[in-house]
Amino acid sequence: MLNKFFTSFLWLSIFTGQFRFSTRAQWPCLLGLATALTTGYATTAGAAEAPRIAVVQTERILREAAPAKAAQTKLEQEFGKRDKELQDLGVKLKQASERLDRDSSVMAESERARRQREVADLDKEFQRRQREFREDLNQRRNEELSQVVERVNRVIRQIAEQEKFDLVLQEAVYFSPRIDLTDKVLRALTGAK
Repeated sequence: MLNKFFTSFLWLSIFTGQFRFSTRAQWPCLLGLATALTTGYATTAGAAEAPRIAVVQTERILREAAPAKAAQTKLEQEFGKRDKELQDLGVKLKQASERLDRDSSVMAESERARRQREVADLDKEFQRRQREFREDLNQRRNEELSQVVERVNRVIRQIAEQEKFDLVLQEAVYFSPRIDLTDKVLRALTGAK
């Protein structure tokens, strides 16, 4: 601590011009003193314990974790019926369009116009329902995902505190399997319902 104070004071005095030399012969002495103090500070800082770092693979956790799978199953059950109805409406629209294309050459003009309106109305209905379905599904997926992410973050924080990690990163270009916490997080999420 004292080294740090003297080094900071010395450099501050030099750069602000408050430190005066009476002769040029004092420069080498001053630089030697500054180097010694700085080196002493650097070695004491280097002697401190290195931070403990870990990595988690978030994408893998959100794909393999039990809570994430449960949320996906819940969404499939909740939206399965609407998805089936939407698929059925799409098939009905396709059949009506194919029928219109196939039979339009033998239909009266008024019948063709009526069927074209029916196909256009059916298409509008299909587009509307599809848009509503996507919006509802995305909203619910985001709600479920936020709950899962909150739970995952809580487990990661708990493991990091227990094992005294200073920093936990999500994803990295390269990391050693030795610092990968993903499996521990997955086990903790499976065990803690």
